[in-house]
Amino acid sequence: MAHGLMEEKIKQHQLAWQVDSAGTSAYHQGEAPDVRARSCMKKHHVDICNQQSRPFLKKDFEEFDLIFCMDKMNFRDVLSYTKSEVDKQKVKLILHEIDDELEEEVPDPYYGGEYGFENVYQMLDKATDAIIQHYSK
Repeated sequence: MAHGLMEEKIKQHQLAWQVDSAGTSAYHQGEAPDVRARSCMKKHHVDICNQQSRPFLKKDFEEFDLIFCMDKMNFRDVLSYTKSEVDKQKVKLILHEIDDELEEEVPDPYYGGEYGFENVYQMLDKATDAIIQHYSK
């Protein structure tokens, strides 16, 4: 969902940024987003139907300037791939972009029904706005 929101906002702000998303487990590798995620995003006029799950790779540190994680477990997993302090500095919790004191993590919406996906959308909408504001200067 964050990937789709970032792409949409990058397009709206006419930024020359590249965005991708990856998971720290290969459980859903190659799959499209959950149908409830696609439905929620469609309701907000963002199409994520062409996204496909892929695993996080060490080479992502070479490809990307910033790597945003949804929760602390993913944060730790991504940090375990780092080879340098420069790599470590790229890794951030996405909700810390709203407030770096925020202890809240993006919850897994899977078990939260329709509300779970809407709740995550609202969190990510704020976080992606903050990313655009902070890094497009």
